Amino acid sequence: MMKETYKRITVTALVLLVILNLSSPVFAQDMGRKLGRGLGNILTGWLEIPKNIYDTSVESNVFAGLTLGTVKGVGMTVVRTVVGSYEVATFPFPVPEEYKPIIEPEFVFQEQQ
Repeated sequence: MMKETYKRITVTALVLLVILNLSSPVFAQDMGRKLGRGLGNILTGWLEIPKNIYDTSVESNVFAGLTLGTVKGVGMTVVRTVVGSYEVATFPFPVPEEYKPIIEPEFVFQEQQ
């Protein structure tokens, strides 16, 4: 009897896991998401520097990556950190409309949509 119950629970859990993995994620924009986005951008804004060095190196050459990529990265670090600070400070308010992100992509290593 216990084996049957254990087996039924296991099969149900596996079916539920498969169904949940097949569903597409939905990211609603709300105050919690805005706060998380702001904190994430404050803490990881500095990653714009190596990201831009790499991206510029791939697009052009290593010299351009080390020079222009560094400058772009420093600029984007400032922008992302300031925007993150603004979002943390204003997270309870739906500004911009419906808590939409101010910069795209929302996070440093997220693909541009």
